[in-house]
Amino acid sequence: MSEVAVTGEREALRTNMAALRGTQILLRRTSLSCRLIPRRNRVKTKWAATFPSFPATSLALQNFDMSYGEQLGALWPSARISMLCEQKYGALLNNFSETTGQVSDLQMKGAQDFVLCGISTPGSVPRSDRAEADQAEDVLKFSPGIQCFVFPKSDTSRFRPARPDSSGVLGYYLLDAASILPVLALDVQEGHSVLDLCAAPGGKTLALLQTHAIKKLTVNDLSDSRLKRLRRMLQDYIPREIWSENRVDITSCDGRTWGEMGRSTFDRVLVDVPCTTDRHSVLEEENNIFKRSRTKERQRLPLLQTQLLVAGMEAARPGGVVVYSTCTLSQLQNECVVEQALRVAQEELDIGVQVEDVGPLSHIFSTTFCFAPDRRLGALVVPHLTANFGPTYFCKLQRVH
Repeated sequence: MSEVAVTGEREALRTNMAALRGTQILLRRTSLSCRLIPRRNRVKTKWAATFPSFPATSLALQNFDMSYGEQLGALWPSARISMLCEQKYGALLNNFSETTGQVSDLQMKGAQDFVLCGISTPGSVPRSDRAEADQAEDVLKFSPGIQCFVFPKSDTSRFRPARPDSSGVLGYYLLDAASILPVLALDVQEGHSVLDLCAAPGGKTLALLQTHAIKKLTVNDLSDSRLKRLRRMLQDYIPREIWSENRVDITSCDGRTWGEMGRSTFDRVLVDVPCTTDRHSVLEEENNIFKRSRTKERQRLPLLQTQLLVAGMEAARPGGVVVYSTCTLSQLQNECVVEQALRVAQEELDIGVQVEDVGPLSHIFSTTFCFAPDRRLGALVVPHLTANFGPTYFCKLQRVH
């Protein structure tokens, strides 16, 4: 063999040995990396076939495009984009805390109390609608304690986390400002007994307590974990003496049974039912009701909602008020549920309930929220790029007998 050939073989051998050493080093590093990753978090390639091929968020959006596109027409494109964008929040002032500094601070940042502004702003509704506006003002005067600050339309500023006062009570609670509307519609008056049938996580419960008018508030939710969250929230916002006076009673019952347990008991009943939670459904995979494993649960929602609303009607005394609310745009879960519950209450339970007009509230607060026009029952807040609140649906009912 020639010297040139021998030299070539030696070079090739050295190259192969270097490649082998590199491969060995890479394998050692890979092995070390695998050992550092907990076994429960390691994913083998063959398992990838079990991952969802179509995320629940995409399934939700596809479903909404088909149903809401037809239902809302020209409003849907803006609502669609808005639900995919960062939500706008309101700051529910906690008047159990030292509020003077909180109000000044919020106003300096440009936020306004939308409840007060809606009532007091002249010309907030067309002249032809002044009679309806006056009626709404009369209703809202019964709940003067509710103050919720929002930034003006198209202002995307964010609120800072609330600070505790000298007693440790937090100054305000951040929530979707549209969720205050069902509480305002409930029209709580001095000395009323109130049932919050599906209370957790507790934003509406806290708003109810701001009225300082409730003689007894019963707060119910079936989920123990959600009730724990509600308890923690109330401990952060409500002084201990409120608990010691036994003004708040927290229960964990199936809401559908309240009609039997407390028939004709309450002056006011809030029925804020579980729903598809549209904004969450298009943004979060975790706990998403559009997962294929939860299909049957989602399909049963209208029945559950109807049963809860009927139980709320039973729990209200004759002359009492029931407000039904959701955070979905779905007619099937909104108007259709109300209509079905009215039929069941009348035909099976001999309970007469009439629908109250919430148009005045829609008129007064139209400068803050975007309402869907021409609702045959209740009112619907639609997310909009300039006012990214909601979706929130609410319908006010009065038990006649």
